[in-house]
Amino acid sequence: MGILKLFPSDIKVVVLIPCYNEEVTIASVVNGFRAVLPHASIYVYDNNSTDQTVKLARAAGAIVRSEPLQGKGFVIRRMFSDIDADFYVLVDGDATYDPSSAPEMLGMAYGHGLDMVNGARVTDRVDAYRRGHVLGNNRVLTGLVTSVFGRRLSDMLSGYRVFSRRFVKSFPALSSGFETETEFTVHALELAMPIGELPTRYVERPPGSASKLNTYRDGFRILGMIINLVKQERPLMFFSILCAIMLVCGMGLGIPVVLDFFHTGLVQRLPTALLATGLVILAALSMGCGLVLDSVALGRREAKRLAYLALPAPPRMPDEQAITMSSAVSEP
Repeated sequence: MGILKLFPSDIKVVVLIPCYNEEVTIASVVNGFRAVLPHASIYVYDNNSTDQTVKLARAAGAIVRSEPLQGKGFVIRRMFSDIDADFYVLVDGDATYDPSSAPEMLGMAYGHGLDMVNGARVTDRVDAYRRGHVLGNNRVLTGLVTSVFGRRLSDMLSGYRVFSRRFVKSFPALSSGFETETEFTVHALELAMPIGELPTRYVERPPGSASKLNTYRDGFRILGMIINLVKQERPLMFFSILCAIMLVCGMGLGIPVVLDFFHTGLVQRLPTALLATGLVILAALSMGCGLVLDSVALGRREAKRLAYLALPAPPRMPDEQAITMSSAVSEP
């Protein structure tokens, strides 16, 4: 709590909780963040819940609003559009994240003027992750994104983050589902925003609470989002890979046909020769598309950067308070 004492009174902090059928956990989540962030406004955005989520959230003291379009991405879009604040704490309503990490994450954002602080999940609980999620989330998907856009985060799919107003109001929010976390990460890395990451305790859902995430369906949707973002933001890389694949296939099919022609003077496998020719032509066209779209992507990146810079920078702690903050972080 020592970190919060360093915040000026005019800095507005809000907690955003997207929810769908979280009656088992929503009250404890709201109460947990109310305890560690007593001056923050807590918003619960309900996404067509059929249980007592709305009633229990209101009873816990949250400001409850609704988003009828189904999907976490739609909820994020609505929250970011509706609410103005200096810092936004975004957290899932499933009680798997530790509210006590929020002050430290906010302190990091305010102390260093960061646009995003990611809560990297750490756990010693066997049931915190479902089978395959550690490999899929933290290694395959996070590794794929960071290898393309920059290795600045270790947990791309965390649902616990702190954002500045500049991030929120420049975020395009194009996805509809759980792939929105991928968009957060790529948006920050693509614009080279000042970001940070802190470890936060992660636990399993309490009994009676069910995850809305489908391991395979949503995993493939996230993978598709990553591929689409690479195509949009790194078109030269994307089409160069396609070019290389088609060129290798075309050369592999065509070289034996050419060698036969040198020996016999005849094209004995005409369909193979036509296929090889077509693949080489497509490879050349793919490279041409990559070169053209790379220029288009550069223009889009510049426009996004200008839109981002048009917004005021996040509040930042005066330099003379840096030592005070360091000691506050170490307080229990």
